[in-house]
Amino acid sequence: MLLFTIVFFATPITGLLFRAVHSPEYASFFPNSTEHLQSSGSFNERFYETLFLDIRSSDEARTSGRVARRLNQDQSGFITMVKRAVRASRSAPEDITSYQSWFLDLDDRWGEPDYQNAIRRAVPKFTDFYLLATLDMKRGETGGFEKSPENQAIFVNVILRTLWISFSVTMICVLLGYPVAWTMANASKKWRNILLLGVLFSFWTSLLVRTAAWVIVLQKEGPVNNALQTLGLIDAPLQLVFNRFGVYVALTHILLPFLIFPLYSVMVGIPKDLMRAAKSLGARPVRAFFSIYVPQTFPGLSAGAILVFVLSIGYYITPALVGGPKDQMLSYFIAFYTNNTINWGLAAALALNLLVVTLVLYSLYQYIIRDKRLRLGGDDV
Repeated sequence: MLLFTIVFFATPITGLLFRAVHSPEYASFFPNSTEHLQSSGSFNERFYETLFLDIRSSDEARTSGRVARRLNQDQSGFITMVKRAVRASRSAPEDITSYQSWFLDLDDRWGEPDYQNAIRRAVPKFTDFYLLATLDMKRGETGGFEKSPENQAIFVNVILRTLWISFSVTMICVLLGYPVAWTMANASKKWRNILLLGVLFSFWTSLLVRTAAWVIVLQKEGPVNNALQTLGLIDAPLQLVFNRFGVYVALTHILLPFLIFPLYSVMVGIPKDLMRAAKSLGARPVRAFFSIYVPQTFPGLSAGAILVFVLSIGYYITPALVGGPKDQMLSYFIAFYTNNTINWGLAAALALNLLVVTLVLYSLYQYIIRDKRLRLGGDDV
């Protein structure tokens, strides 16, 4: 099992996360200009000569596109610039008098500081470029940290949105799941089996089908809006899907069993004599419930809550189908940069951020819940 975990789980994930700081495209495929910048760091005639040699050799090896994409991730326009230079290099004379002039005649941007700095940042094989981008930051001309332009600063808001949606779904699951688990734990054997079957039923349905079903149920012509209009509670259909409300409803439906089962497993083992003893000693039912019963359910409640939160923080399909553009979570952008733009570095950096946030919150949870009985690794859970 350990070998299986290392080969098929730990190794691929580590390899993906490594891409967050590993960016060897420029140094690997443009070695001549890389060596020049590492030795002198100046964009002089010699640099443009080595860049011309790299472009011509990369054209033969068909690797110029990878370098162009890497540079374009830092400064837009490089794909056009590199493609134009590659095409021009095929018919370029052998006795070019000035390589710098040759590049500037093709495109003035080869001489602009912003584009030169982007090349300089792409030279090292190990970089913090992607990690800084996920924090809406970048390195300036002097090498210091700067905030990204407002039209590019989106990831901090996405991270905060992901945490808020996950926290909200966890709280909704707690409010809905606690009475369900209590009812199951205190019901007769016959009704307990029926309730267990009802909770398990959602696991037997595909996640995609469950999510798509909420699109039908919550749409303007769906049964919810029709029922509300029939009862006279609303005059016009409500927008219940493709927004934050739809995300909350669908995620709660999917993740609620993950809170009910750990909570139920703890509740079913609590002796019923404790509540009767508290009442016999003069405690009112409400006080006895919150003072005697609820504290004993904390192991299951904490285990279920952290499970729901960790699962919801990485959900992709449900928010993508039932949410709007402003309701997409971090996993959506990881998939987008992996599949659409083929920006593995940024996708890996976002995944690393998601992992770090999860580990930090879990460590904070373990620090707050100091009682051994409340820890997920405790013997009593």
